[in-house]
Amino acid sequence: MKNNWGLPELNAPSSVIRISPDINVPVTARLKKVIDTPAFRRLSRISQLGMVAFVYPGATHTRMEHSLGVYRNAIDFLQRLSGPDDLGNVLSEYDAKLFLVSALLHDIGHWPFCHVLEDLHLNNIPRHEILASRLITRGELAEVLDQDWGLHPLDVSNLLSPTPTPTSTSTLSPNNVENQSSEKMQLALLQSMLSGPIDIDKLDYLERDSVHAGVPYGRNFDRNRLVSSLCIDSARNRLAITDKGRTAAEMMVFARYVMFSEVYWHHAVRSATAMLQRAVYEMRDDQTVTQLWIDMVEPEMIDSLMHACANRDWSPCIEGLFGRQRELYKRVAQFDFVNNPEQHRAIARRPYPEIVELSSQLASKIQAKTGLKVDPHEVLIDAPPVKLEVQFQLDVRQRDGSYRTLGELSPVVHALATKQFDDMVKRVRVFVHPRLRDQVECLDFAEWVLE
Repeated sequence: MKNNWGLPELNAPSSVIRISPDINVPVTARLKKVIDTPAFRRLSRISQLGMVAFVYPGATHTRMEHSLGVYRNAIDFLQRLSGPDDLGNVLSEYDAKLFLVSALLHDIGHWPFCHVLEDLHLNNIPRHEILASRLITRGELAEVLDQDWGLHPLDVSNLLSPTPTPTSTSTLSPNNVENQSSEKMQLALLQSMLSGPIDIDKLDYLERDSVHAGVPYGRNFDRNRLVSSLCIDSARNRLAITDKGRTAAEMMVFARYVMFSEVYWHHAVRSATAMLQRAVYEMRDDQTVTQLWIDMVEPEMIDSLMHACANRDWSPCIEGLFGRQRELYKRVAQFDFVNNPEQHRAIARRPYPEIVELSSQLASKIQAKTGLKVDPHEVLIDAPPVKLEVQFQLDVRQRDGSYRTLGELSPVVHALATKQFDDMVKRVRVFVHPRLRDQVECLDFAEWVLE
């Protein structure tokens, strides 16, 4: 018998919100209260993909739309795993509510362009987790979670933390060792459902980003087959799949690979990213500006950037993005892991200040070689950030009940895992101001970056 934990959210409410592509998100009265809070509504003015819209004009969907899609996936996960052999006997009603709400609020702390700016690892650039904790544990949203959902706001904030720890004050006694152990198991399981190789976040953004960008890559996997194959690896306390979902999981991994290669790390998208990062890096000491961004929505932050960068040496980086005329820097060199391993290895995952220094050295070399006046901000290097992007530790339950990793069973996944996903799709690129492109395209950047 299915266990729906008495949650009205799992029983097909009559009211729905329609989102692309043809998805109905069921809405209850208490869900609507969360959606209507100012903290959640602000996500409707923060784009999901940021710089991608410079290349794919349709990719202007918001983090609010994505959050609703992730919440819809959370319902599907609970419905699939609510039988007596899976979550039905593992999670309490409180845990199920915690998972649903955390799915809806998983991006609540995002501020405009925060992912690409956090890659700079600057001390005065705030982490989005700070805002998430503040929004969840204070004010109107905290009241709704407590009074309407019966959830402790700290539990929601903790589950969404990159390093969650058992903190529940609602269902488990802190003095009971057995309960503490059980809570850790539940926390690990919920975390794997929220953020893992196959999770509610990836299932939404791959398809949604693909639809809005107008490309097929993120839709070429069997979502329904994948969800129907979900199971729990109780020995490791994490989400797994049965053998019947293996091909669908392979297709999802490959879909993610292609989306990174052709959309997220498209060279023009990365040009825009490099321009924004360089401008913000030059503003790194101006805390009167950077500390305000965490509370802004996208139009406000763009205005802030335009004002702060006006008449500065690096203003072309911001004006070329958000001014009247788009003027992206042009790619003049590119190094990938397969064809240019030395160059790629020399630059990839270096701290951003070192990338800036190397960019300045290239600017000096171009000036010496061509006789042109080249300012340091007119040469940008874009490289894979320090943090790796991908996980492949997905367990597959065999017919005999044993588990093997997807990488063991799949040549495609094994190749990506052993060759490193990040190295394969994230190239090192050199961009220059458009006025310089024709004069520098023939220069030997491959040798210069190794000097």
